[in-house]
Amino acid sequence: MAESADLLPGTLDMLILKAVSLGALHGYGVLLRIEQMTSIALQIEQGALYPALYQLEHQGLIVAEWGQSENNRKAKYYTLSEAGRRRLEEETAGWNRLASAIATALSAEPEEA
Repeated sequence: MAESADLLPGTLDMLILKAVSLGALHGYGVLLRIEQMTSIALQIEQGALYPALYQLEHQGLIVAEWGQSENNRKAKYYTLSEAGRRRLEEETAGWNRLASAIATALSAEPEEA
């Protein structure tokens, strides 16, 4: 079982965009998909998830549509908009640059400093 990790500020939106880029999901499904994608290392609180979904929808990065859940309940399903797809690409590139720079810094040896 993976250890739980703290979510860095600003990364929840990127994770939500990635989760819904893989297919339409209702809110709780987004939470489960993020846990699945991170091998349960990141566990998102519903109190953080739903305001983030609302904000992303308001910004036009995700689109919501009412549908029927697996247990026959009315649920809002989210998909990625074209603007959301572009934002995800930008955020992913930025994250990868940052992660690479940090990995380089952490691998520095005393004679390199």
